[in-house]
Amino acid sequence: MKRILILTAGFGEGHNTAARNIQEAIEHLEPDEAIVDRIDLFDTCYGKFSDLLRQGYLTAINRAPLIWRGIYSIFDRTSFIEDVLVAFAKMKQALDWLLREMQPDVVLSTYPFYNFLIEEIFKDGKEKNFVQITVITDSITVNSFWYRSWSDYFVVPNKDTASILKSAGIAEERILEFGFPVQLEFLEYAQNSMPLEPLQQPKILYIINSGRKKASKIIDQLLSRKNWEATIVVGKDEKLFCNIADHVKGFEERIKVLGWTDKIPELLLSHHVVISKAGGATVQEAIAACCPMIIPQVVPGQEEGNYEFLRRYEVACFAEKPSDIGSALDFLFENEAKHWKKLKNNLKKISKPDSSLKIAQFVLEQSVLEIASSRVFPFPGKRLENIHFSVTQAKSSQALLCDFHIHSTYSDGRLSIGEIVDFYGQRGFDCICVTDHLVDRKRLIGKFCELTGLVLTPTKVGEYFETIEKEKKRAWKKYEMILFCGIEFNKDGYSPKTSAHLLGIDLKSPIDPCLSLKDIIAEIHKQNGLAVASHPHIFQSVWGPNTLFLWENQEEYAPLLDAWEVANRYDLFSPIGLKKLPFIANSDFHKPKHIHSWKTILHCAKDADEIKECIRSNRNVAITLYRDHKFGTIFQKKDIELEIA
Repeated sequence: MKRILILTAGFGEGHNTAARNIQEAIEHLEPDEAIVDRIDLFDTCYGKFSDLLRQGYLTAINRAPLIWRGIYSIFDRTSFIEDVLVAFAKMKQALDWLLREMQPDVVLSTYPFYNFLIEEIFKDGKEKNFVQITVITDSITVNSFWYRSWSDYFVVPNKDTASILKSAGIAEERILEFGFPVQLEFLEYAQNSMPLEPLQQPKILYIINSGRKKASKIIDQLLSRKNWEATIVVGKDEKLFCNIADHVKGFEERIKVLGWTDKIPELLLSHHVVISKAGGATVQEAIAACCPMIIPQVVPGQEEGNYEFLRRYEVACFAEKPSDIGSALDFLFENEAKHWKKLKNNLKKISKPDSSLKIAQFVLEQSVLEIASSRVFPFPGKRLENIHFSVTQAKSSQALLCDFHIHSTYSDGRLSIGEIVDFYGQRGFDCICVTDHLVDRKRLIGKFCELTGLVLTPTKVGEYFETIEKEKKRAWKKYEMILFCGIEFNKDGYSPKTSAHLLGIDLKSPIDPCLSLKDIIAEIHKQNGLAVASHPHIFQSVWGPNTLFLWENQEEYAPLLDAWEVANRYDLFSPIGLKKLPFIANSDFHKPKHIHSWKTILHCAKDADEIKECIRSNRNVAITLYRDHKFGTIFQKKDIELEIA
């Protein structure tokens, strides 16, 4: 499966519109192969405060445009972004967790602030294993905030905006002129050539998205032309809807009033002209529909560039006063609509109704897993490096290759449980444990994590256990591989020292994750399972929230735990070894490339109880860096030489 994370924000119509349309296009192209998550972290992390910020933004652009121009200019020039980031520490932590747990192939942002957070998360040079794409929703007057932080690619709406980025020093190969992502309906209707009514009866679309004080006067202009029809889109403001409906009483045959609607593509394609401000989404949708615009308002900053683009290509008219709007419409439709036809033809030259599909196709191409790391090889080969045992060999003993920390699609993994069984089984593993995340819902971060869909939910836990139970039989019959059912219990706090992840290995039934850690460990032991401290020390090779609670309280918890992860993914936690604590090594597997990581080698009988006892006693245990080899087996079990003590 390909996993794509889309980050957006509700400050202006364009960001959410672009994000939503790209998600729709990706899911249209590959409904069964791509998982797309679209998240507004401002809203998720700050709730009511985010609403206040959004309302402040709308108030500034509508009632105090000069103040907004100053704010826009400050963001364009400021070099103190680090100071700004401090105020959004909570969102940085949430994004940090999201990137680690979701393991996306592509992170696509339609709002520039996220790029600064990602840059901050990876400032220590840790590996960033995803492609970063920024979709710029403005034209020409592009705030430097969009490109001052790193992005692998920038998607721009037109060549004029591409030129701005080139002049700012962005390499040409990183700039993709795909267009603004509009709804797929624009392409569908364009291909079907939806016909317009005869121009003798012009149809006007009026979208009231700001400048509401002018609305009644603009409507009066529409009412005064008896041969015009009009559709007025009010939005979600019920009070305004009632006021406008009262205003047009008696004219309902040719004036329709709509509240919120998802039929904007159809409306733009079925009307001759749209009256609306120069917002990013509205402008680009009008271009995609080849619908000429009358613009009564231009917000300083980003919308100035949108209007400048329309002016350059002669596809819109600016008419600030309501009376000017009536005059502009008269001008367009006089002389058999000569001027309207000119604007219409100009629009056809720059319209890109297939923009979302182009962006989606590019995103999917970037998210393709590397063939070498995702291929399931048909041979049971394995590569075992630096294996050293000091054991007394029993007749039934053998070297077992094990991985006890694996995530499936039930939480934030890439492969289903069945795919995991085949992936590990075809590589000759002897014992594995699927350990999907289960969070403490009493903790605030736990509540947030459940909303993401990247952890096991209470309603899915029963199905999870049943699925693993079914796969156990197939794993043994087909590969002679033992499959354990496990859980990674997440106790996440706001700091590393208050956070703990605990593996429960070989569980027979669910355990309440809201219990205390000591009670969870006790419940694991009642089921004859193993309780293992997951990545208990500081990460070095990968980024992510460190979980240090168990390590910081080792005197209290060491007597209760069966083992500690001495290695996780690419990290070795040497303090675990120095303390001579019982250990295992795991991949913390989320996607196929993670197979190339630390694993556990046990020397015991291939039996569930023997494996667990081997770990508990911590005798005959070794770790290895596992590698696939494209030409086949590097080491076979018979080639492993054991140093007999």
